Amino acid sequence: MLVDSPPEPSAETAPAPPNRRAIRAVGLLVSLVLLVLVALASIAIGAKELSPEQVWHGLFEDTGTYGDAVVGERISRTLLGLLAGAALGLAGAVLQALTRNPLADPGLLGINAGASAAVVTAITYFGVTSLAGYVWFAFAGAAMVGALVWFLGGSRGATPVRLALAGTAISAALYGYLQAVMIMDDAALSKMRFWTVGSLASATDETITQVLPFLAVGTVIALLLARPLNAMAMGDDTARALGAGLNRTRALSMAAATVLCGAATAACGPIVFVGLMVPHAVRSFTGPDLRWILPYATVLSPVLLLGADVIGRMVVRPAELQVGIVTAILGGPVFIFLVRLRRTAQL
Repeated sequence: MLVDSPPEPSAETAPAPPNRRAIRAVGLLVSLVLLVLVALASIAIGAKELSPEQVWHGLFEDTGTYGDAVVGERISRTLLGLLAGAALGLAGAVLQALTRNPLADPGLLGINAGASAAVVTAITYFGVTSLAGYVWFAFAGAAMVGALVWFLGGSRGATPVRLALAGTAISAALYGYLQAVMIMDDAALSKMRFWTVGSLASATDETITQVLPFLAVGTVIALLLARPLNAMAMGDDTARALGAGLNRTRALSMAAATVLCGAATAACGPIVFVGLMVPHAVRSFTGPDLRWILPYATVLSPVLLLGADVIGRMVVRPAELQVGIVTAILGGPVFIFLVRLRRTAQL
């Protein structure tokens, strides 16, 4: 009489050894300390040089001086960097799990393209000129493209390959539209040239207040998806056996990524490679378990974004290099390295 062998333990069902869990917990604590240090550096270091005394007064005393004003601007910029970085990292981790592609990023499903096309449309055809105005267009564009990708990918029958193909096709079409509008309209080109490369320079308390509710909702949804996404990583049949709702998980993953990436793009512009590099790098330390990947990505992605922003403020003083340019410069070689490393591992 044949007896079925017990199923292989998965990332969902098999707990990590106690010593490994302890190492991961210590690593997460170290990451939090690093995040605090980078945030302090973002406040203390900038294109405009301030003494330690001026930074201290700007943080804890309000004397109405020039230094206080600069520190106040940097605090808003740092807070937006923390929120946007966490959102992009979470969105990237969720999309990599959803598409089962460790080299996927939020741009894969057309979310960045949707937000960018909506902002160009708002500026060119509706006369919107302020961030407070077009932030809602950007978010709406990201949400509409997310829904369209889900529909074209098969909705209830969506698969990772279909979603990726639909997102790639829509991105190509929207970026073509964006470039055409900007070339034909000099005013739109002038207004969009800084936003399209991604920047934290225009951060204000109002911007943070506008995007915070969306980022909070998206973060909660993404973190709650760790277990079902772990089950889906074992294959659809295994996920069904473990009780994971495939369609519900895919729909919620799309919604979370759309909300997170859409809100971040609306506030900062399309910033590339953060959602790709950090989750991929984190996975080499945490393993495939999303219950650890998602918290690590939430903490370390702002470290990358704020670190890149500080570098951009220092290298061309007294001017600034937009953070989107810095992440692209850093991310290009890293992406090539990751692709070559993955190809070598497959040989």
